[in-house]
Amino acid sequence: MSDDQISMDHMDYANLTQTALRGVIRSALTRATTPEGLPGEHHFYVTFLTRFEGVQVPADLLAKYPHDITIVLQHQFRDLKVLENLFTVTLSFGGAPKVLVVPYTAITRFYDPSVQFILEFDVVEGDEDEDDLSQDLSITPMANTDKPDTLPEDAGPKVVSLDQFRKK
Repeated sequence: MSDDQISMDHMDYANLTQTALRGVIRSALTRATTPEGLPGEHHFYVTFLTRFEGVQVPADLLAKYPHDITIVLQHQFRDLKVLENLFTVTLSFGGAPKVLVVPYTAITRFYDPSVQFILEFDVVEGDEDEDDLSQDLSITPMANTDKPDTLPEDAGPKVVSLDQFRKK
């Protein structure tokens, strides 16, 4: 094969990688459902698109967070249910319990600050089919992002480059 030819990725490694990394989130959440809860100091910041297909949030939260929201799963969450394609959880907002339904494909960021682990997904809005996991993926240091100040800027997660798996 010459340098001028671009080989076709018949294995669709970008989608395989997406699915595998979303499986990491599913597995981490599953560990949180055990009677012991989250081990050690582990806790999760999960950012997701509030208007993504399959997301269910109460209308008042949708009005307050019309694009995305970051939730924290640490001490005060309940009824966490981890399913194949989504999770549900009850959190308190202003003292009132709210049930959230979040497909893994709606997640744009998953962060466990106890071990400086972060996954970031550039989810393409409008391309919201759960079977289409072809969104770009990047794992980047926190200092290079422009997300809310709730996440420490000096958090230096381990960086893994997945550029070689991206479609060009």
